[in-house]
Amino acid sequence: MSLAEVPEISVTLPDGSVRAYATGVTGQQIAASIGNRLAAAAVAAKVDGRVVDLSLPIERDASVAIVTRESEEALGLIRHDAAHVMAEAVQALYPGTQVTIGPSIENGFYYDFARDEPFSLDDLAKIETKMREIVQRNAAFTREVWDRDAAIEFFKTKGEKYKAEIIADLPVTEPISIYRQGEWLDLCRGPHMPSTGGVGQAFKLMKLAGAYWRGDHRNAVLQRIYGTAWRTQKDLDAHLHQLEEAEKRDHRKLGKEMDLFHFQEEAVGSVFWHSHGWTIWRALENYIRRRIDGEGYREVKTPQLIDSSLFKASGHWDFYGDKMFHVEADHGDKILGLKPMNCPGHVQIFNHGMKSYRDLPIRMSEFGSCHRNEPSGSLHGLLRVRAFVQDDAHIFCTENQIESEASAYIALQLSVYRDLGFDQIDVKLALRPDERAGTD
Repeated sequence: MSLAEVPEISVTLPDGSVRAYATGVTGQQIAASIGNRLAAAAVAAKVDGRVVDLSLPIERDASVAIVTRESEEALGLIRHDAAHVMAEAVQALYPGTQVTIGPSIENGFYYDFARDEPFSLDDLAKIETKMREIVQRNAAFTREVWDRDAAIEFFKTKGEKYKAEIIADLPVTEPISIYRQGEWLDLCRGPHMPSTGGVGQAFKLMKLAGAYWRGDHRNAVLQRIYGTAWRTQKDLDAHLHQLEEAEKRDHRKLGKEMDLFHFQEEAVGSVFWHSHGWTIWRALENYIRRRIDGEGYREVKTPQLIDSSLFKASGHWDFYGDKMFHVEADHGDKILGLKPMNCPGHVQIFNHGMKSYRDLPIRMSEFGSCHRNEPSGSLHGLLRVRAFVQDDAHIFCTENQIESEASAYIALQLSVYRDLGFDQIDVKLALRPDERAGTD
């Protein structure tokens, strides 16, 4: 086929203009056709809303935007690439270390490593120095698609059993995507910026933590290294300053200084409330009680220990059983669950006795003491605990009352937030997951 016969596609640009390009045109070529400055600044392309490599061929009509370091999407790319640079640095400095999973996260990135010897804070400084060398080297990111079996065998031969396991568990329809940065390579869906130099030097390794392989406490404990990365040194400095200020106001530090509460090893994830702290607790609880009483909620109290049969009937045992504390009773003949939520108990109160539609809506509330078997590594002060009180409520209503009840609840919630000093509220919609208890 001659060049004149190469089919064309229509590309819609952010300003609404439409241009014709040969099928298989890349984001880099589109940027170059718009201008040399844009081509030099481009780090990725956004095709029909999805960020892709600049080198990815575009095979159909699409809306295309060029992503630069100033674009909103660039920070995620910088952090993702920084994770790969860190993984290369770790394996260069500590041969035999296995890399597992390393995503970008809010404000930064992390990577989980399998290594017999623990990392130290001194190691972080060495890794960071090596990362700066890799960024300075500016090696190109190049994508390759491998045969699944060949990829598994490659990583097994390298001693990378975790990577081999990840590949084996991928859907058979998913291509095995490998990214190289010079001599080093990693399994990755992408996208990436054109080269390691795109990361820049505005990054810092922050801390070490433990993490279970695939988040399962039955699996091996890996070593996680956290880092932060930004577009500019100014942005990095501002973030580090914000962290310093937040540390001064850390509630764990204030709790100790103000004699409010403490934690200790004999009750991991549970709080010892001191007199001053409990005074604050009671004031908050009494405030909430006044607000919900005024909205027609009826306060109840349900048991701490409930037979597992009830949690099985509600679906919680199958979906949440591993997060519950189990207690044997009657010499092991019965298994009880220490309640992790109040829902099943409230339903039992509703089911007790006859109810008429004239009784609805019933707004049932409880300051319910709950326990959840959270992994010890995820516990964090008052923010992530094993024992807590949930000021919970369930509304039993008719179908035509749903809208008014939901609206009234949202108004109450926002009013409480305002009273507590929260004015900037982010609202996110969570729909029911595919795996859930019950049926439509």
